[in-house]
Amino acid sequence: MDAYDREPCPMRVMDDIGSGFALGLIGGGIFQAVEGFRNGPAGFRRRCNSAFQSATTRAPAIGGTFAVWGGLYAAIECTMVGIRKKEDPWNTITSSALAGGILAARKGLRSMAFNAFGSAACMAAFEAYGWYSEYRSAEKFRPRAPKYDN
Repeated sequence: MDAYDREPCPMRVMDDIGSGFALGLIGGGIFQAVEGFRNGPAGFRRRCNSAFQSATTRAPAIGGTFAVWGGLYAAIECTMVGIRKKEDPWNTITSSALAGGILAARKGLRSMAFNAFGSAACMAAFEAYGWYSEYRSAEKFRPRAPKYDN
């Protein structure tokens, strides 16, 4: 399967919003449960109650934040695909940088630049890993010269 065989652009935005919410809900739930357990009052039962309360209170908000980022990222990526008329890693890296910068706009120009660079670096690392793993898996199917026993 090609890395860019995904939903067509209008539905890709909705798909990324849902994926972002699910990722944020699950990951945020786990993180908040651990945090609630650590910071809970003494006693195992009280700590477990604190972990559950913390996870159910904060995880939907974290999921919403991830959903907003995913939707903005997908909308920018679809716009870039429409403008450039091709899908390549530059679209994903640039749209990640723009989404990170836009979401940090209220914190000032320095924060925008920092978040844009961080988002772009993270997405570039993901793209490089995808390229490398594709290269390594394709190498085992490359034809080899036959070996003759003498």
